[in-house]
Amino acid sequence: MRREDKNALIDKLAEQINQYPHFYLTDTSELNAEVTHKLRKTCFEKKVKLVVVKNTLLKKALERSGKSDFSPLFDTLKGSTSVMFTETGNVPAKLIKEFRKDFPKPLFKAAYVEESIYVGENQLETLATLKSKNELIADVIALLQSPAKNVIASLQSGGQTLSGVIKTLSEKEQ
Repeated sequence: MRREDKNALIDKLAEQINQYPHFYLTDTSELNAEVTHKLRKTCFEKKVKLVVVKNTLLKKALERSGKSDFSPLFDTLKGSTSVMFTETGNVPAKLIKEFRKDFPKPLFKAAYVEESIYVGENQLETLATLKSKNELIADVIALLQSPAKNVIASLQSGGQTLSGVIKTLSEKEQ
């Protein structure tokens, strides 16, 4: 491969790193064509972009992106590496866990999620339970609505009780 071609690939990878807020590094080697097709189809359905990369080119792209200090990820760049780019931080972790119920891979190497770096297979469970930005916003809105709903419910029930008392008192006077 010519140097110009390599630089073009590095630039394209660096652009994708900057475009997507989250990415996972996985090992998808030794998967046959059928299983690889299923994995790619699942990724497409979950809006995850799966790209197989050369480790040296990915390392240079991470350095060139300027997005963050990715040096903790460099030790994981051994063997076969695939990158899962995503807009939602926990989707690839859930996808990997679900896919591994039927197949031995993809193996989780590392991830860059919510401006934090996670390294090692033991971090997969943490990432799968991590709430996305939209899920957190929904939780906050539900918490904010709860007191208002309670006040409205109390006022409505109190109004019914008050009208019942007034009605009873007016009937007694007659």
